Amino acid sequence: MKVAVVMGSKSDYPKLEEGIGLLRKYGVEVLVRVLSAHRTPRELEEFIKEIDEEVDVIIAAAGKAAHLPGVIAANTLIPVVGLPIKSSTMDGLDSLLSMVQMPKGIPVATVTIDAGLNAALMAMQIMSIKYPKLKEDLKDYRDEMARKVLEDDMSLRG
Repeated sequence: MKVAVVMGSKSDYPKLEEGIGLLRKYGVEVLVRVLSAHRTPRELEEFIKEIDEEVDVIIAAAGKAAHLPGVIAANTLIPVVGLPIKSSTMDGLDSLLSMVQMPKGIPVATVTIDAGLNAALMAMQIMSIKYPKLKEDLKDYRDEMARKVLEDDMSLRG
């Protein structure tokens, strides 16, 4: 089980950190890179070729024009989860729209703005089709979330 996490800028890392931790907690190998669709296109293309046979899902995080997930998706058949990052100009709406407005034939699964944990969970759900243990881990994760909500409910009912 292996996920590549690619971000357009190192400043995006804090939005990905929690999700990377979750992936590693459940035994998923995580390859983390900083590559830009615009500033390092040759290196990005080479990286995509290198990982083609070894990675199950790619999480691509980018802000502003946010072309990174789309460029990656156009160059591989590995599922791509796009993570729009809040930028200084349009609060991440520009990034979100760049990702969800992909042309026909080149899909990018996209989570909400700055939602690194959900990007990791989406990657795990995709991989759970191939890895039954991961599916069980996800069931346990959801059960734990439900338990916490019910505990909170009980604490307020006093």
